[in-house]
Amino acid sequence: MRSPRFTDIGIGKLKPGLQRREIRDPDARGLYLIIQTSGQRGFAVRYRFEGVPCKLTLPAGISLAGARKLAAAALAEVAEGRNPAEAKQAAKRAAHEARQQARAAAELQHHDGVAALAVKFIEKYAKRETRASSWTRSKSLFDRIVLPAWRGRTVHEIRRRDVIDLVEAVAEGDKHTRPRPVLANRVLAVLSKFFNWLMSQDVIVASPARGVVRPTKEVERERTLTDDELKQLWQACGEISPHYGAAIRVLVLTAQRRNEVAWLPWAEINKDTRLWTLPAARAKNDKAHTIPLATQVWDILSSVPLGGDPAFVFGHQLADFGRIKRQLDAKLAFAERWTIHDLRRTAASGLQKTGAPIHVIEQILNHRSGAFKGIVAVYQKHVYDAEKATALQKWADYVERLVSGQADANVLPMQKVAASGERA
Repeated sequence: MRSPRFTDIGIGKLKPGLQRREIRDPDARGLYLIIQTSGQRGFAVRYRFEGVPCKLTLPAGISLAGARKLAAAALAEVAEGRNPAEAKQAAKRAAHEARQQARAAAELQHHDGVAALAVKFIEKYAKRETRASSWTRSKSLFDRIVLPAWRGRTVHEIRRRDVIDLVEAVAEGDKHTRPRPVLANRVLAVLSKFFNWLMSQDVIVASPARGVVRPTKEVERERTLTDDELKQLWQACGEISPHYGAAIRVLVLTAQRRNEVAWLPWAEINKDTRLWTLPAARAKNDKAHTIPLATQVWDILSSVPLGGDPAFVFGHQLADFGRIKRQLDAKLAFAERWTIHDLRRTAASGLQKTGAPIHVIEQILNHRSGAFKGIVAVYQKHVYDAEKATALQKWADYVERLVSGQADANVLPMQKVAASGERA
């Protein structure tokens, strides 16, 4: 008995039975409608290949016209000596292998990707073994330079040529960025530490940064600000963000390192004695020391505008010194390039100019070299607070006379930072 002609509507009206049914399409050779007991419908092509009965299940949800077209194509393949069912199985195997490879690649990226291991390097090594200023700088270099270039790659893919290309790109710059050879040195240094740490963790067997030459030879800077430049800087501090301006002025008057000042919490300052105690954890050389605050410094600190985190003198931890310097440079007319670190050198030079002995200056700078190195560092325990207080007050008085234009240090107090509120 000939099967009734198929239509999409007619197929939809067919009722499922107690058993799975296959109904041959009378208008398409080899095509069968499959009706499951659940009511689900589909199509399959039955044919013989090399004398063996074969079945090709067609994609679910296909229309009658689509099924007939695929059935005709499948039988054409059979006529040409190819088995469409085997081709479908091969495609399935290939897709399965591709998914497995994708999962393996994702797993490798999760464990050995540059981005994932950079996070572990910062958390498990840099934060534990280096100062806060060092690990935050390392993290910034990864975030700004390394990861944008290598994101999506594993550490096993990185070759020495990749390290050289990245470092040279930073050193030479492009149409969007200026040449930054010193920054390139810093990038190479952090990559060397990163890959050496990976070797110690048995992630890689050799460092691709090994043997890469630093892009530039760094010469120790000797730049100090002239008196005229110091006056310009002081005035410019009053024309930028008040928190930034106050921090720069304190740097000038205390001769301390920039992050030690920028991240200064009120908890380190004794307001009664006006003595700042820098703990070893925040000191570059891991050596705690004290900084007596000159009158002018205390006036600046107590006049910093309220706002942000009240635990910190400047409202929060100042980190973007690039922004601070750009604000200052917009106000300054220096003939020679300068850096924030030049302020510490300027203060040290000014302390000497105002009569401070070298050994007192070294104590103010918290140096372990010079007069306090070797055996002296072991047995010399005098903290020189009185001598440091005298020297720092003389230096602050000198800067006050300079910026006020007065011969007498007691005539005119230094300009304070404009404040919306005053701290007692």
